[in-house]
Amino acid sequence: MTKTAQSGAVGKSVPRLEGRAKVTGRAEYVHNLRLPGMLHGKIFRSTIAHGRIKRIDVTAARAVPGVHRVVTGEDIRAVIPDPHYGPAFHDQPILAFEKVRHVGEPVALVLASDPHVAEEAAGRIVIEYEALPVVFDEVEAMTSKAIVHEVLKPAGTFPDLKHLQGKKNTNVALDYHLRRGDVAAAFKNADRVFEHTFRTQQVLHVPLEPFVSAAVPGDGTLTIHTASQSPSFVRIEIARLLGWPESKVRVKVPYLGGGFGAKLYIKLEALVAAAALLVGRPVKVSLTMEEQFYTLTKHAATLRIKSGVAKDGRITARLCEVWWNGGAYADIGPRITQKSGFTAPGPYDIENVHIDSYALYTNLPPAGALRGFGIPQLVWAYEGHTDMIARELKLDPLEFRRKNILRDGRPQATGTVMKDAAIEKTLDRVAARLDWGKPFDRGNGTIRRGRGIAIGFKAVIAPTTSVAIVNLYADGSCALYSSTVDMGQGSDTAMAQIVAEVLGIRIESITVVHPDTEVTPYDMATLGSRSTYHMGNAVRRAAEDARDKLLALAREVGVSVETTPIAEVFRKKYGMQAGNIIGTGSFIPNYQPTDHDTGQSANVTPFWMIGATGAEVEVDTETGQVKVTRLVNVADVGTPINPRIVETQLSGAAIMQFGFTMSEKMEFSAGQCTNASLAGYKIPGMLDIPASIVNEAVDSTERGGPFGAKGVGESGTFSVSPAIANAIDDAVGVRLTTLPLTAEAVYRALRVKQGNPLRDE
Repeated sequence: MTKTAQSGAVGKSVPRLEGRAKVTGRAEYVHNLRLPGMLHGKIFRSTIAHGRIKRIDVTAARAVPGVHRVVTGEDIRAVIPDPHYGPAFHDQPILAFEKVRHVGEPVALVLASDPHVAEEAAGRIVIEYEALPVVFDEVEAMTSKAIVHEVLKPAGTFPDLKHLQGKKNTNVALDYHLRRGDVAAAFKNADRVFEHTFRTQQVLHVPLEPFVSAAVPGDGTLTIHTASQSPSFVRIEIARLLGWPESKVRVKVPYLGGGFGAKLYIKLEALVAAAALLVGRPVKVSLTMEEQFYTLTKHAATLRIKSGVAKDGRITARLCEVWWNGGAYADIGPRITQKSGFTAPGPYDIENVHIDSYALYTNLPPAGALRGFGIPQLVWAYEGHTDMIARELKLDPLEFRRKNILRDGRPQATGTVMKDAAIEKTLDRVAARLDWGKPFDRGNGTIRRGRGIAIGFKAVIAPTTSVAIVNLYADGSCALYSSTVDMGQGSDTAMAQIVAEVLGIRIESITVVHPDTEVTPYDMATLGSRSTYHMGNAVRRAAEDARDKLLALAREVGVSVETTPIAEVFRKKYGMQAGNIIGTGSFIPNYQPTDHDTGQSANVTPFWMIGATGAEVEVDTETGQVKVTRLVNVADVGTPINPRIVETQLSGAAIMQFGFTMSEKMEFSAGQCTNASLAGYKIPGMLDIPASIVNEAVDSTERGGPFGAKGVGESGTFSVSPAIANAIDDAVGVRLTTLPLTAEAVYRALRVKQGNPLRDE
């Protein structure tokens, strides 16, 4: 377009814009923030899982030298009369003031100039409880007399969940149902029926930057600096809680040191906001790694899946029941229940489907979104189930999947016709990478080898909105204003590439302005692999708007932008280096909510994500130790904006899910997490991950995406767990249906197979 144009910015593995700042330690995070007069807050937390608060004694805490104030739930009500928040229900108090619902729930906040003083004082708070009945298991929660919430107030955040009410006198936050075809008749006519139950464990996001927020009161204003994936929502919610106009609340987000869904919606922001207004000074609360275990987790789930199969290997019917352990507060659990629920039949063409999916309250720490939005739990079940059927029928697991695969042009269980979903291509590519059709070394002696394959898919969350602004300066450089949060996924770079492609300028001349609700426009949130598609389309439209205005300006001054530098166009207009061009763009995709009774929709998602995994393992039959020797991850991400970023996203996602598969599990005793540290909670290290990890994006195009692209952040997580479990079964003939796949679990299964089960002493 101009003499300085960089052709083909999209599709190149451009180095990440923030890379140098991060590796040199110059990148700023909220943890680095220091403000004049700032007080540090430390939280006193509940020690029981469920109980009424009879008395809070903060006398000893107040007496500690250096303590400025101790804040309780009743104090919060002085500035926020109804201090409850949450994206699905306004069910979570800023500080508990009537009862506590899980171990670790915030009850009081100690403020001091020194965080160590605040921590010491918090340890001196004494609370008296009246213990209440508890429930921890998600299936038991369906019928338990221990009711976590007596009253629920829907938040009204999600336009597709306007019917959200909860069920009174139960622990059900949301029940989602899908009905297609005649399932009862199909099961009656099926030649074989298979039924299995799977369980997943509670795990942690473990962002290496723990939760942190700071609030600065002004003259009728409030500025919040926070590690959040959803600055626009934080602004809206804080304004609602305070009864203020949005214009009086400013939310600023620098780089995030990881999020993975943990830092969505309100976490600490309401607490620091209320505290700052109470004391009239800046307040900062920084959680420790241990405290993250009590803030937000991934849903544990129980999944029952039943399939009817014809003689020719076609799946004719599928019934799925899913119970989601949402913990004490709903967070985004109801939306996970719905959005993932309708994919429970898997990426297969099944005419008759019956799905029941339940979001349930328990007395465990709250659960929310975690890289995959419920899909890894579902894929764990339906891909384990698929392999078990294939082996029982003595069919090749790959060919059984091919026979039943859902292809473009065919309706998914919701009735939405599949398009731009390279399911078969992704499956075939994994098989090719594994050399599936060739002889495989099965090992010998005590070391046995096996391989497994799995595939899953996900619908992107909808409806959502993204808005972007492009400011083209008179020297030809450019600023992009976007509220998409870069938390390590490389979104700043990808968005800059889109601008560079449209305007024909060098990516180095583009500055990406970090989210600041005072200057960056609305974005629903950075979650669910939506940013490339939604914000990418908004950015492209903003850049095109700026380009069209530049072309109009060039015509006005009688030059061509093909031959005239941008700076010269401005000089001809203004006689000097002056002026700028503002381009704006917004994007909200077409979407039709599912029918409340049937779960049917003609357009349930803007796009589909597909991820397949192949695994090769070695199993030591004497110890149960599993070594994953090779992991192959293939995904349909449309046409990558930045291939290198796509590769690292797939790799990071797979390694994260590998940890959830092999070792990670939160252990509880009476609701108390007993391994709330990285000493007891085992994330994979460099020596744990497979020596060979292959990551690949298939050749595909998403026609609705910016330059053919779609999201990638979650695709690498979908199929890791069942692929490894299927490989273990292939190696030693034992089937594990509960995560994680520890050496002990494998060894116990081997002993059962040998007819000599271990006895627990």
